[in-house]
Amino acid sequence: MATQRTSFNKLQRDRDKQEKAAAKRDRRQSRATASDEDGAPGTTPTTGNEPSAQELLDQVEKVHQQFDAGDIDFETYENTKTLLLSQLPVD
Repeated sequence: MATQRTSFNKLQRDRDKQEKAAAKRDRRQSRATASDEDGAPGTTPTTGNEPSAQELLDQVEKVHQQFDAGDIDFETYENTKTLLLSQLPVD
């Protein structure tokens, strides 16, 4: 007995799911790049020269103070802190 082939409707549903997933992925990536371009609160944009380790730690301290004061939420605090700490030079 032969197996039944996939119906056109099922193939179309699968294509729709793939298109929806691709659109969702693109939206997520565009949001991520837009937030990177905007800059995080408490950071200074770089002008080609990298900030020193002490400047980065000072910025982390400022962000921490903003979080303690309630000026920024936890998610913004964590994202900014992670970004700043990732820029620290490793010797």
